[in-house]
Amino acid sequence: MRLAALVAYVLLALAFSWPLPLHLDTHLTGPIGGDTGVYVWNQWLFRHEVLNQHLPLFTREIFAFTRPANLSLHNYTIFQDLLALPLVGTLGIVTTFNLVYLLMIVITGYATFRLVCHVTERPLESWLAGALFSWSPYLVTRGIGHFSLVAAAPLPVFALLLLKCDERPSVRTAVALGATVCWAATTDPYYAVYSVMLACVFVAVQAIRFARDPLRCPVPRTIDVLLASVAGFALSLVIGGGWQLSILGRHVSAHGLYTPMLLLTVLALLRAAWPYRRAALSIDRTEIVRFARAASVAAPVTALMLSPVLYAVGVRIRDTGFESSRILWRSSPPGVDLVSFFLPNPNHPLAPEAIRAWLTPRPDRYLENVASVPVVALIVIAVAIGAGWRPSRIWIAITATFGLLALGPFLHVAGFNTHVPGPWAFARYLPLIGLARTPARLAIVVALGVSVLFATALTHLGHRWPQRRQMLLTCVATAMLFELLPAPRPLYSASVPAFYARISEDPRDVTLLELPVGVRDGTSSVGNFTARSQFFQTTHGKPLVGGYLSRVSRRRIAEVRQDALLDALITLSEGGTLDPARAPTLVERGPDFIRRGRIGYVVIDNDRTPPPLRDFAVRALRLQHVATEGSYDLFVPGSIAD
Repeated sequence: MRLAALVAYVLLALAFSWPLPLHLDTHLTGPIGGDTGVYVWNQWLFRHEVLNQHLPLFTREIFAFTRPANLSLHNYTIFQDLLALPLVGTLGIVTTFNLVYLLMIVITGYATFRLVCHVTERPLESWLAGALFSWSPYLVTRGIGHFSLVAAAPLPVFALLLLKCDERPSVRTAVALGATVCWAATTDPYYAVYSVMLACVFVAVQAIRFARDPLRCPVPRTIDVLLASVAGFALSLVIGGGWQLSILGRHVSAHGLYTPMLLLTVLALLRAAWPYRRAALSIDRTEIVRFARAASVAAPVTALMLSPVLYAVGVRIRDTGFESSRILWRSSPPGVDLVSFFLPNPNHPLAPEAIRAWLTPRPDRYLENVASVPVVALIVIAVAIGAGWRPSRIWIAITATFGLLALGPFLHVAGFNTHVPGPWAFARYLPLIGLARTPARLAIVVALGVSVLFATALTHLGHRWPQRRQMLLTCVATAMLFELLPAPRPLYSASVPAFYARISEDPRDVTLLELPVGVRDGTSSVGNFTARSQFFQTTHGKPLVGGYLSRVSRRRIAEVRQDALLDALITLSEGGTLDPARAPTLVERGPDFIRRGRIGYVVIDNDRTPPPLRDFAVRALRLQHVATEGSYDLFVPGSIAD
């Protein structure tokens, strides 16, 4: 049955990714100018460094004017890179990348199947749950750009091991838990954080019990008065747009809703909890000790397996100090809009364009905003509850907890910021959890929780009406697969200008400068670098002056901009201007810049290059035109041409 399930997931992947199987070597499911280009580059770079007998967590292939780039905090997809390692030389980088992408989907579905089989002991219902999770709108959308998040198999595997650890703890299971956290960290670091969070929620549900007091305590009138007062104050701000007073010569103003809504939320929670304040709280210390013992084995296993990465992290901290993004109360990354959970699948070929248009303009664009829970799953769960099914406390707690966190620091409803703080407003300040800086991605665990609840609900309905089970499964499967269908998938060309092959044949150790140039990471950019440049590097193989990593230290940016001419190119790349008095001096430094950087070729993307940048580069670097293809011009510096 397991083999049949695996084969069925392979066939489903081929059908739902159509027409990608026909274009494995020429197209991708995301544009190379976005994150897709960097994920392809990851697999090329990993192999490149290994073949050159280097630790693949450091590279000189980008940021050519500075020390080697440290990749420990880059979303490097080491697990996927290892799978691609033996294939790239034979199949090529694009074909290999597509095959690994499809394999990640299949593994994710199969891992979910094994988890749900453990819970329900029903193979058919479990297979549907695996399909529901692996082809959920969330994961399909990540296949447009966030390919590391597609490799979600560690999450169901970790959940399965938690269940086994609870049922029959053993050293073997604890070691497997540690290895799975390592696996998660090497697919996407967020998943390692989510695994730890999963464990915390699981242990809390298992160890903590509340016994309600039958004598409910009346709510003090003081709380109601305060609640009404703060609500009235917030309403006055909405209607009047705020106010300002002058008291003893000091101005006092109130315009924003953040603080009033925080107070209102705290008071509302206090009022809701007050009747149960005498409820008995019991903690099962046996459960806590059991999982503490497992953690004492799992943690060293994770650290040992991740030791190369931890070494690189240590080097980064030594070189640049411990840098982290500043967490601000009002301006941190938003979560998903509450409405996004209930939108129809936006990737369906029949989905109205209005849904995609509504999701796209929001912060972080389409990729971070899709979180649709399949309607078929919600209907099955609702019908099962009506038929007497009571869902598992564990999976309700996991789904609800991660769903609330995914809403971000402040609740948004249909694009409107209610200013109501959610759990993430406080959880983001916690160690480790705060490293997963984008709360919208927590929706992946919601998708997993819904898949498990869907399968257990479907199992209950099958038990309730056994004579109709086959018809029920057929109808649900048909409706579910139709709702999830993302095919035909939009594909993006992976073609590379032909002159890059000419550059690759140059035996000299030279560097390539692409204009516009700059330094980019997941949250900021100086200059105007594009991931397309790193994708093209998989063909020509020459070091690049700029670069794009998930996280780039402020010290790295400062080092890049220490070179006056490179700083000028970066300034012009982002549309800035140069001091006319400095320009002649910078032009004179061109030959020295070429020599120090070993600049052998310059490529100008005319669609993105401002005219002042092109004019300055031609003069300063003495550029001589070699070839044109599409919007790209290839040049060599004058001294090289001569």
